[in-house]
Amino acid sequence: MCENCTRRYTTYERIEETVRLQVIKKDGARVPFDRNRILAGVQKACYKRPVSAESISKIVDAVEEEVSRTCQREVASHAIGEIVMKFLRRVDPIAFVRFASVYREFRDVRQLVDEARDVMESAKDEDPSQQDLFP
Repeated sequence: MCENCTRRYTTYERIEETVRLQVIKKDGARVPFDRNRILAGVQKACYKRPVSAESISKIVDAVEEEVSRTCQREVASHAIGEIVMKFLRRVDPIAFVRFASVYREFRDVRQLVDEARDVMESAKDEDPSQQDLFP
């Protein structure tokens, strides 16, 4: 605790890797893994949605943990995007569709509608008591 302002500070320990994980981008370029890029993408997807900063942080932590657990030295950017979408879908369907529309580079509204329809169908499977908004 800070004696001047009486605020409490927390530190988080992470495994320091001697060989940094490299992300293989769509164009084949390799860049160091950067959790801040994931954070920025998730924050944009969750903009003006009822998703707390804590939930966003947990999503980023979960993505980082899964990537570091399942990948050795390199990971394709599309694999990271799929992991992000897996966690976003559980937290907020609108944020998921927003992220998917940018990540999957939807070319037209039909692709967006198809993705939204898929989310609505899976939501019905999860909660059978949920009624259709548009019968």
